[in-house]
Amino acid sequence: MSGNALRDLNVLAVPGLERKSDGSSKGSFIKPYIENSNEEVDRCQKDSEVNIGNNGVEAGNSEVEYIESENLTDLPDVDSSLNTLLARLDSKDWVSICEALNNVRQLSIYHKEELLEMLGVVIPLIVRSLKNPRSAVCKTAIMTCADIFKVYSDSVVDSFDPLLVQLLLKASQDKRFVCEAAETALVAMTTWVSPSLLLPKLQPYLKSKNPRVRAKASMCFSRSVSQLGLEGIKAYGIDNLIQIAASQLSDQLPESREAARMLALELRAIYDKSHASPGEDCTHLVDSDSWEAFCQTKLSPLSANAILRVTSTPKEGLVFGC
Repeated sequence: MSGNALRDLNVLAVPGLERKSDGSSKGSFIKPYIENSNEEVDRCQKDSEVNIGNNGVEAGNSEVEYIESENLTDLPDVDSSLNTLLARLDSKDWVSICEALNNVRQLSIYHKEELLEMLGVVIPLIVRSLKNPRSAVCKTAIMTCADIFKVYSDSVVDSFDPLLVQLLLKASQDKRFVCEAAETALVAMTTWVSPSLLLPKLQPYLKSKNPRVRAKASMCFSRSVSQLGLEGIKAYGIDNLIQIAASQLSDQLPESREAARMLALELRAIYDKSHASPGEDCTHLVDSDSWEAFCQTKLSPLSANAILRVTSTPKEGLVFGC
């Protein structure tokens, strides 16, 4: 993971005031609002403070419509949109940026191959929009990420790290409608990107100094492991995974602990299934092959007890490995 990504972990968006309109089949409208444009940054990061006025973001009366993926239509002039896309994504006009981001979404859905050739240049501009202090731009960029994950899946892995760190940050902030959009994008990521490629990307964030980032990464990690299946988990290493689950069980945030509990239960189910003989009840293994023996072999006594507490069946409440 790059140094820039690590430094970005300590960037938290400053909450603003936002208002949603009700009931539109295509999404919500963001009305004009006043937002605090200064972001807190790590001392090691020498970026200057973001100021809306100084960066050319204009306060206007324009409305931004958040269009759900299923309601996006094809572009009337694909060639023109492609030719001007990079310039518009790099614009200082926030309305133009939002329109360009929606064009990226339309191109990914209706013209996948044409956009694929530009993704290496487009993704850094999406990352810039994710960092934009104006929430309308940020949320539209997040929705763009979700569509890119769904359409391109593993093809974006090489450009993945900057997107991942920003989505974890946005999902960790207090601005609800941005946070919810980021969580939706993270679900799309764990759904469409192969777990064997995604898990190594997520693992460093499980040790983030930012507890909220750690929690969001834990939830993503648990969801991704559940898609590995028996052979995938065995290939990735159940020893490694149980140690990760044990470390997260003692995390300060309930979200991290719940993700660790779900991961531990998944691992137990896989372990019992893989060690049961044909026709044998997988909850009744010989002592040497029991889940209890495995945990006690691979973990410290304290960690093993923690895992066994959250994975024990009712019958094992009195005796483990019966």
